Amino acid sequence: MAGFKFTLRSVESAVCPPDKKDVLFFDTTTRGFGLRVSSSGGKMFLAQYSVGKAKRRVPLGAFGVLTIEEARAQARAVLGEAAKGGDPMAERKAMKKAELVAAADASFTFETLATSWAEAREGERRESYLNEAKAALLRAFPDWRKQPASSITVADAVKALDAIREAKSVVTANRALAYARAAYGWAVKRQKLTINPFQGLERLGREQSRERVLTVTELRAIWEACGKITPTLGAYVRVLMLTLQRREEVASMRWAELDDLENPTTWTLPRERAKNGRTHVVHLSAPVREIIRALPRIEGNPFVFAGRAKGSIGAYSYAKNAIEKEMAEQKITLTDWRLHDFRRSGVTWLATHGVPPHVADRILNHVSGTISGVAAVYQRAEFLTERRDALDLWAGAVVQ
Repeated sequence: MAGFKFTLRSVESAVCPPDKKDVLFFDTTTRGFGLRVSSSGGKMFLAQYSVGKAKRRVPLGAFGVLTIEEARAQARAVLGEAAKGGDPMAERKAMKKAELVAAADASFTFETLATSWAEAREGERRESYLNEAKAALLRAFPDWRKQPASSITVADAVKALDAIREAKSVVTANRALAYARAAYGWAVKRQKLTINPFQGLERLGREQSRERVLTVTELRAIWEACGKITPTLGAYVRVLMLTLQRREEVASMRWAELDDLENPTTWTLPRERAKNGRTHVVHLSAPVREIIRALPRIEGNPFVFAGRAKGSIGAYSYAKNAIEKEMAEQKITLTDWRLHDFRRSGVTWLATHGVPPHVADRILNHVSGTISGVAAVYQRAEFLTERRDALDLWAGAVVQ
Protein backbone atom coordinates (compact mmCIF):
# COMPACT_ATOMS: atom_id res chain seq x y z
CA MET A 1 0.00 0.00 0.00
CA ALA A 2 1.81 3.07 -1.28
CA GLY A 3 1.47 6.49 0.28
CA PHE A 4 1.68 10.04 -0.89
CA LYS A 5 0.25 13.42 -0.03
CA PHE A 6 -3.23 13.67 -1.49
CA THR A 7 -3.45 16.63 -3.84
CA LEU A 8 -5.56 17.19 -6.90
CA ARG A 9 -2.65 16.31 -9.19
CA SER A 10 -1.50 13.24 -7.23
CA VAL A 11 -5.01 11.79 -6.89
CA GLU A 12 -5.75 12.36 -10.59
CA SER A 13 -2.46 10.65 -11.48
CA ALA A 14 -3.04 7.61 -9.26
CA VAL A 15 -3.62 4.42 -11.31
CA CYS A 16 -4.14 0.75 -10.64
CA PRO A 17 -1.38 -1.61 -11.85
CA PRO A 18 -2.54 -3.64 -14.87
CA ASP A 19 -2.14 -6.95 -13.03
CA LYS A 20 -4.42 -5.98 -10.12
CA LYS A 21 -8.13 -5.53 -9.54
CA ASP A 22 -7.59 -2.49 -7.34
CA VAL A 23 -4.96 -0.81 -5.20
CA LEU A 24 -4.96 1.22 -1.97
CA PHE A 25 -3.09 4.49 -1.44
CA PHE A 26 -2.89 6.34 1.89
CA ASP A 27 -2.43 10.03 2.54
CA THR A 28 0.88 10.83 4.24
CA THR A 29 -0.54 13.85 6.03
CA THR A 30 -3.72 12.32 7.57
CA ARG A 31 -3.11 8.84 8.98
CA GLY A 32 -5.87 6.38 7.98
CA PHE A 33 -7.21 8.51 5.10
CA GLY A 34 -7.12 6.31 2.00
CA LEU A 35 -7.95 6.10 -1.69
CA ARG A 36 -8.98 2.90 -3.50
CA VAL A 37 -8.28 2.94 -7.25
CA SER A 38 -9.89 0.20 -9.34
CA SER A 39 -8.67 -1.28 -12.60
CA SER A 40 -11.58 0.45 -14.35
CA GLY A 41 -10.32 3.84 -13.17
CA GLY A 42 -12.83 4.44 -10.35
CA LYS A 43 -11.50 6.19 -7.26
CA MET A 44 -13.13 5.93 -3.84
CA PHE A 45 -12.03 7.70 -0.65
CA LEU A 46 -12.08 5.72 2.60
CA ALA A 47 -11.11 5.87 6.26
CA GLN A 48 -9.24 2.93 7.83
CA TYR A 49 -8.95 2.17 11.54
CA SER A 50 -8.42 -0.90 13.71
CA VAL A 51 -10.63 -2.67 16.23
CA GLY A 52 -8.40 -5.12 18.02
CA LYS A 53 -6.54 -6.99 15.30
CA ALA A 54 -9.25 -6.34 12.70
CA LYS A 55 -9.11 -3.50 10.23
CA ARG A 56 -12.21 -1.50 9.31
CA ARG A 57 -12.50 0.48 6.09
CA VAL A 58 -15.35 2.94 5.86
CA PRO A 59 -16.23 4.18 2.32
CA LEU A 60 -16.55 7.96 2.23
CA GLY A 61 -17.43 8.77 -1.37
CA ALA A 62 -16.08 8.89 -4.90
CA PHE A 63 -13.41 11.29 -6.06
CA GLY A 64 -15.17 13.87 -8.21
CA VAL A 65 -18.27 13.71 -6.06
CA LEU A 66 -16.24 14.68 -3.00
CA THR A 67 -13.30 17.03 -3.11
CA ILE A 68 -10.10 15.93 -1.37
CA GLU A 69 -10.71 18.31 1.53
CA GLU A 70 -14.34 17.20 1.95
CA ALA A 71 -13.22 13.56 2.05
CA ARG A 72 -10.38 14.42 4.45
CA ALA A 73 -12.83 16.11 6.83
CA GLN A 74 -15.08 13.05 6.79
CA ALA A 75 -12.11 10.76 7.36
CA ARG A 76 -11.01 12.78 10.39
CA ALA A 77 -14.52 12.55 11.82
CA VAL A 78 -14.56 8.75 11.42
CA LEU A 79 -11.04 8.34 12.78
CA GLY A 80 -11.90 10.62 15.69
CA GLU A 81 -14.82 8.37 16.66
CA ALA A 82 -12.55 5.32 16.44
CA ALA A 83 -9.91 7.01 18.60
CA LYS A 84 -12.54 7.44 21.33
CA GLY A 85 -13.19 3.70 21.32
CA GLY A 86 -16.10 3.73 18.89
CA ASP A 87 -16.64 1.51 15.87
CA PRO A 88 -18.04 3.80 13.14
CA MET A 89 -18.42 1.00 10.57
CA ALA A 90 -20.41 -1.19 12.95
CA GLU A 91 -22.53 1.80 13.87
CA ARG A 92 -23.17 2.58 10.22
CA LYS A 93 -24.15 -1.04 9.55
CA ALA A 94 -26.48 -1.01 12.53
CA MET A 95 -28.00 2.25 11.35
CA LYS A 96 -28.44 0.88 7.83
CA LYS A 97 -30.07 -2.26 9.20
CA ALA A 98 -32.37 -0.16 11.37
CA GLU A 99 -33.32 1.92 8.32
CA LEU A 100 -34.11 -1.25 6.35
CA VAL A 101 -36.17 -2.62 9.23
CA ALA A 102 -38.00 0.70 9.55
CA ALA A 103 -38.69 0.73 5.82
CA ALA A 104 -39.98 -2.85 5.96
CA ASP A 105 -42.16 -1.99 8.95
CA ALA A 106 -43.55 1.06 7.16
CA SER A 107 -44.45 -0.99 4.08
CA PHE A 108 -46.05 -3.79 6.13
CA THR A 109 -49.18 -1.84 6.94
CA PHE A 110 -52.25 -3.11 8.76
CA GLU A 111 -53.99 -3.49 5.40
CA THR A 112 -51.03 -5.47 4.06
CA LEU A 113 -51.17 -7.65 7.16
CA ALA A 114 -54.86 -8.43 6.63
CA THR A 115 -54.31 -9.21 2.95
CA SER A 116 -51.15 -11.29 3.48
CA TRP A 117 -52.74 -13.30 6.28
CA ALA A 118 -55.83 -14.07 4.19
CA GLU A 119 -53.71 -15.07 1.18
CA ALA A 120 -51.46 -17.29 3.32
CA ARG A 121 -54.47 -19.15 4.69
CA GLU A 122 -55.98 -19.94 1.27
CA GLY A 123 -56.62 -23.64 1.06
CA GLU A 124 -56.62 -23.98 4.85
CA ARG A 125 -59.76 -21.97 5.56
CA ARG A 126 -62.96 -21.45 3.60
CA GLU A 127 -62.81 -18.75 0.95
CA SER A 128 -65.94 -17.14 2.40
CA TYR A 129 -64.35 -17.03 5.88
CA LEU A 130 -61.17 -15.40 4.60
CA ASN A 131 -63.05 -12.83 2.52
CA GLU A 132 -65.26 -11.91 5.45
CA ALA A 133 -62.33 -11.89 7.91
CA LYS A 134 -60.28 -9.51 5.78
CA ALA A 135 -63.25 -7.23 5.12
CA ALA A 136 -64.21 -7.27 8.81
CA LEU A 137 -60.69 -6.27 9.87
CA LEU A 138 -60.61 -3.31 7.51
CA ARG A 139 -64.14 -2.25 8.55
CA ALA A 140 -63.38 -2.60 12.24
CA PHE A 141 -60.10 -0.67 12.19
CA PRO A 142 -60.36 1.81 9.29
CA ASP A 143 -57.90 4.29 10.79
CA TRP A 144 -55.16 1.66 10.85
CA ARG A 145 -55.23 0.71 7.16
CA LYS A 146 -52.10 2.69 6.19
CA GLN A 147 -50.37 2.50 9.56
CA PRO A 148 -47.43 0.11 10.02
CA ALA A 149 -48.86 -3.03 11.62
CA SER A 150 -45.96 -2.95 14.09
CA SER A 151 -47.05 0.46 15.39
CA ILE A 152 -50.29 -0.86 16.90
CA THR A 153 -49.93 -1.20 20.67
CA VAL A 154 -51.94 -3.15 23.23
CA ALA A 155 -53.45 0.15 24.38
CA ASP A 156 -54.46 0.93 20.78
CA ALA A 157 -56.10 -2.48 20.45
CA VAL A 158 -58.05 -2.16 23.70
CA LYS A 159 -59.25 1.35 22.85
CA ALA A 160 -60.36 0.34 19.35
CA LEU A 161 -62.21 -2.77 20.54
CA ASP A 162 -64.00 -0.82 23.26
CA ALA A 163 -65.10 1.71 20.65
CA ILE A 164 -66.42 -1.06 18.38
CA ARG A 165 -68.41 -2.55 21.25
CA GLU A 166 -69.99 0.81 22.04
CA ALA A 167 -70.70 1.79 18.43
CA LYS A 168 -71.68 -1.64 17.07
CA SER A 169 -72.11 -4.63 19.37
CA VAL A 170 -70.34 -7.14 21.55
CA VAL A 171 -70.54 -9.67 18.73
CA THR A 172 -68.84 -7.35 16.23
CA ALA A 173 -66.12 -6.48 18.73
CA ASN A 174 -65.49 -10.14 19.54
CA ARG A 175 -65.23 -11.01 15.85
CA ALA A 176 -62.79 -8.15 15.29
CA LEU A 177 -60.69 -9.38 18.23
CA ALA A 178 -60.63 -12.96 16.92
CA TYR A 179 -59.67 -11.97 13.37
CA ALA A 180 -57.01 -9.47 14.48
CA ARG A 181 -55.49 -11.91 16.97
CA ALA A 182 -55.28 -14.59 14.27
CA ALA A 183 -53.73 -12.23 11.70
CA TYR A 184 -51.12 -10.86 14.11
CA GLY A 185 -50.40 -14.34 15.45
CA TRP A 186 -49.64 -15.53 11.92
CA ALA A 187 -47.34 -12.53 11.30
CA VAL A 188 -45.41 -13.18 14.53
CA LYS A 189 -44.90 -16.84 13.62
CA ARG A 190 -43.67 -15.78 10.18
CA GLN A 191 -41.31 -13.27 11.85
CA LYS A 192 -42.89 -10.38 10.03
CA LEU A 193 -43.76 -8.83 13.39
CA THR A 194 -42.42 -9.30 16.91
CA ILE A 195 -45.51 -8.56 19.00
CA ASN A 196 -49.18 -9.52 18.82
CA PRO A 197 -51.04 -6.65 20.55
CA PHE A 198 -54.25 -8.71 20.65
CA GLN A 199 -52.73 -11.71 22.39
CA GLY A 200 -54.17 -12.22 25.87
CA LEU A 201 -57.00 -9.70 25.47
CA GLU A 202 -60.28 -10.94 26.87
CA ARG A 203 -63.48 -11.05 24.89
CA LEU A 204 -65.57 -7.91 24.97
CA GLY A 205 -68.52 -9.58 26.65
CA ARG A 206 -70.85 -12.51 26.51
CA GLU A 207 -72.70 -12.89 23.24
CA GLN A 208 -76.45 -13.30 23.25
CA SER A 209 -78.03 -15.45 20.56
CA ARG A 210 -80.25 -13.39 18.28
CA GLU A 211 -83.95 -14.22 18.35
CA ARG A 212 -85.23 -11.69 15.83
CA VAL A 213 -87.76 -13.27 13.46
CA LEU A 214 -88.96 -11.11 10.60
CA THR A 215 -92.63 -11.36 9.74
CA VAL A 216 -93.79 -12.09 6.21
CA THR A 217 -95.06 -8.52 6.03
CA GLU A 218 -91.60 -7.17 6.95
CA LEU A 219 -89.95 -9.49 4.45
CA ARG A 220 -92.30 -8.32 1.70
CA ALA A 221 -91.36 -4.72 2.52
CA ILE A 222 -87.69 -5.59 2.12
CA TRP A 223 -88.47 -7.44 -1.10
CA GLU A 224 -90.20 -4.40 -2.57
CA ALA A 225 -87.37 -2.08 -1.54
CA CYS A 226 -84.87 -4.39 -3.29
CA GLY A 227 -86.51 -3.50 -6.59
CA LYS A 228 -85.48 0.15 -6.15
CA ILE A 229 -81.80 -0.20 -5.22
CA THR A 230 -78.79 -1.16 -7.33
CA PRO A 231 -80.02 -4.09 -9.48
CA THR A 232 -77.26 -6.55 -8.59
CA LEU A 233 -77.54 -5.80 -4.87
CA GLY A 234 -81.32 -6.01 -4.98
CA ALA A 235 -81.15 -9.35 -6.81
CA TYR A 236 -78.62 -10.67 -4.30
CA VAL A 237 -80.76 -9.80 -1.27
CA ARG A 238 -83.86 -11.33 -2.86
CA VAL A 239 -82.03 -14.58 -3.65
CA LEU A 240 -80.58 -14.60 -0.15
CA MET A 241 -84.08 -14.26 1.27
CA LEU A 242 -85.62 -17.06 -0.79
CA THR A 243 -82.78 -19.62 -0.61
CA LEU A 244 -82.15 -19.14 3.15
CA GLN A 245 -78.41 -19.64 2.65
CA ARG A 246 -75.52 -17.76 4.24
CA ARG A 247 -74.78 -14.31 2.86
CA GLU A 248 -71.12 -14.98 1.95
CA GLU A 249 -72.02 -18.23 0.24
CA VAL A 250 -74.73 -16.62 -1.86
CA ALA A 251 -72.55 -13.61 -2.69
CA SER A 252 -69.88 -15.96 -4.05
CA MET A 253 -72.29 -18.02 -6.18
CA ARG A 254 -70.63 -18.87 -9.49
CA TRP A 255 -72.26 -19.50 -12.85
CA ALA A 256 -70.42 -22.82 -13.03
CA GLU A 257 -72.23 -23.99 -9.89
CA LEU A 258 -75.66 -23.80 -11.55
CA ASP A 259 -77.06 -26.93 -13.16
CA ASP A 260 -78.29 -25.04 -16.25
CA LEU A 261 -77.34 -21.52 -17.28
CA GLU A 262 -80.47 -20.97 -19.34
CA ASN A 263 -82.95 -22.34 -16.85
CA PRO A 264 -81.22 -23.18 -13.56
CA THR A 265 -83.13 -25.28 -11.05
CA THR A 266 -80.37 -26.07 -8.54
CA TRP A 267 -77.22 -24.46 -7.26
CA THR A 268 -74.49 -26.73 -5.87
CA LEU A 269 -72.37 -25.08 -3.20
CA PRO A 270 -68.97 -26.84 -3.18
CA ARG A 271 -67.58 -28.09 0.10
CA GLU A 272 -64.61 -25.70 -0.16
CA ARG A 273 -66.93 -22.73 0.28
CA ALA A 274 -69.50 -24.24 2.65
CA LYS A 275 -69.17 -23.27 6.29
CA ASN A 276 -69.47 -26.87 7.45
CA GLY A 277 -67.30 -28.30 4.68
CA ARG A 278 -70.18 -30.25 3.07
CA THR A 279 -71.28 -29.98 -0.53
CA HIS A 280 -74.80 -28.57 -0.51
CA VAL A 281 -77.48 -28.65 -3.21
CA VAL A 282 -79.85 -25.69 -3.08
CA HIS A 283 -83.21 -25.73 -4.86
CA LEU A 284 -83.97 -22.57 -6.84
CA SER A 285 -87.61 -21.63 -6.72
CA ALA A 286 -89.31 -20.00 -9.72
CA PRO A 287 -88.73 -16.40 -8.51
CA VAL A 288 -85.03 -17.16 -7.91
CA ARG A 289 -84.66 -18.66 -11.37
CA GLU A 290 -86.25 -15.58 -12.88
CA ILE A 291 -83.89 -13.28 -10.96
CA ILE A 292 -80.78 -15.23 -12.00
CA ARG A 293 -81.81 -15.38 -15.66
CA ALA A 294 -82.15 -11.58 -15.68
CA LEU A 295 -78.61 -11.01 -14.40
CA PRO A 296 -75.91 -10.20 -16.95
CA ARG A 297 -72.95 -12.51 -17.37
CA ILE A 298 -69.80 -10.40 -17.25
CA GLU A 299 -66.97 -11.71 -19.41
CA GLY A 300 -64.05 -12.78 -17.27
CA ASN A 301 -66.11 -12.64 -14.06
CA PRO A 302 -67.23 -16.06 -12.76
CA PHE A 303 -69.70 -14.71 -10.20
CA VAL A 304 -73.48 -14.54 -10.59
CA PHE A 305 -73.55 -11.40 -8.44
CA ALA A 306 -70.62 -9.69 -10.12
CA GLY A 307 -68.76 -6.95 -8.31
CA ARG A 308 -65.80 -4.84 -9.33
CA ALA A 309 -63.14 -6.22 -11.63
CA LYS A 310 -63.38 -10.01 -11.45
CA GLY A 311 -64.79 -10.22 -7.93
CA SER A 312 -68.20 -10.67 -6.38
CA ILE A 313 -70.28 -8.19 -4.44
CA GLY A 314 -69.55 -7.74 -0.77
CA ALA A 315 -71.18 -4.49 0.30
CA TYR A 316 -73.63 -6.11 2.72
CA SER A 317 -74.02 -3.10 5.00
CA TYR A 318 -74.44 -0.84 1.95
CA ALA A 319 -77.26 -3.06 0.68
CA LYS A 320 -79.01 -2.99 4.05
CA ASN A 321 -78.65 0.80 4.32
CA ALA A 322 -79.98 1.28 0.78
CA ILE A 323 -83.01 -0.92 1.58
CA GLU A 324 -83.73 1.00 4.77
CA LYS A 325 -83.50 4.28 2.90
CA GLU A 326 -86.06 3.11 0.34
CA MET A 327 -88.40 1.84 3.07
CA ALA A 328 -88.07 5.11 4.97
CA GLU A 329 -89.35 6.95 1.90
CA GLN A 330 -92.40 4.69 2.08
CA LYS A 331 -92.75 5.49 5.80
CA ILE A 332 -91.83 1.88 6.69
CA THR A 333 -89.52 1.29 9.65
CA LEU A 334 -87.89 -2.02 10.55
CA THR A 335 -85.97 -2.24 13.80
CA ASP A 336 -83.03 -4.46 14.74
CA TRP A 337 -82.84 -6.58 11.61
CA ARG A 338 -79.98 -8.11 9.65
CA LEU A 339 -79.58 -10.04 6.43
CA HIS A 340 -78.68 -13.13 8.41
CA ASP A 341 -82.13 -12.99 10.06
CA PHE A 342 -83.61 -14.32 6.82
CA ARG A 343 -82.48 -17.86 7.70
CA ARG A 344 -84.07 -17.86 11.14
CA SER A 345 -87.21 -16.17 9.87
CA GLY A 346 -87.60 -18.61 6.98
CA VAL A 347 -87.24 -21.82 8.96
CA THR A 348 -89.50 -20.44 11.70
CA TRP A 349 -92.23 -19.80 9.13
CA LEU A 350 -91.68 -23.22 7.56
CA ALA A 351 -91.98 -24.91 10.96
CA THR A 352 -95.35 -23.24 11.56
CA HIS A 353 -96.52 -24.49 8.17
CA GLY A 354 -95.73 -28.16 8.73
CA VAL A 355 -92.19 -28.52 7.40
CA PRO A 356 -90.36 -31.12 9.57
CA PRO A 357 -87.24 -29.95 11.49
CA HIS A 358 -84.93 -32.42 9.72
CA VAL A 359 -85.90 -30.91 6.36
CA ALA A 360 -85.25 -27.42 7.68
CA ASP A 361 -81.83 -28.59 8.91
CA ARG A 362 -80.97 -29.83 5.44
CA ILE A 363 -82.16 -26.58 3.84
CA LEU A 364 -79.80 -24.64 6.12
CA ASN A 365 -77.00 -27.17 5.54
CA HIS A 366 -76.62 -27.88 9.22
CA VAL A 367 -74.41 -30.90 9.91
CA SER A 368 -76.07 -31.70 13.21
CA GLY A 369 -79.58 -30.97 14.29
CA THR A 370 -82.67 -33.08 14.82
CA ILE A 371 -80.98 -36.22 13.47
CA SER A 372 -78.17 -37.37 15.75
CA GLY A 373 -76.39 -40.42 17.14
CA VAL A 374 -76.79 -43.71 15.26
CA ALA A 375 -79.55 -42.22 13.15
CA ALA A 376 -77.17 -39.54 11.91
CA VAL A 377 -74.66 -42.16 10.81
CA TYR A 378 -77.15 -44.13 8.77
CA GLN A 379 -79.43 -41.34 7.68
CA ARG A 380 -77.92 -40.38 4.35
CA ALA A 381 -81.09 -39.04 2.76
CA GLU A 382 -80.83 -35.44 1.68
CA PHE A 383 -84.61 -34.92 1.46
CA LEU A 384 -84.17 -33.09 -1.86
CA THR A 385 -87.83 -33.36 -2.82
CA GLU A 386 -89.00 -32.16 0.57
CA ARG A 387 -86.51 -29.29 0.50
CA ARG A 388 -87.69 -28.27 -2.96
CA ASP A 389 -91.32 -28.24 -1.86
CA ALA A 390 -90.47 -26.28 1.30
CA LEU A 391 -88.54 -23.57 -0.56
CA ASP A 392 -91.29 -23.29 -3.17
CA LEU A 393 -93.77 -22.86 -0.33
CA TRP A 394 -91.55 -20.20 1.24
CA ALA A 395 -91.17 -18.31 -2.04
CA GLY A 396 -94.91 -18.30 -2.50
CA ALA A 397 -95.36 -16.74 0.93
CA VAL A 398 -92.87 -13.93 0.34
CA VAL A 399 -93.49 -13.15 -3.35
CA GLN A 400 -97.05 -12.22 -4.24
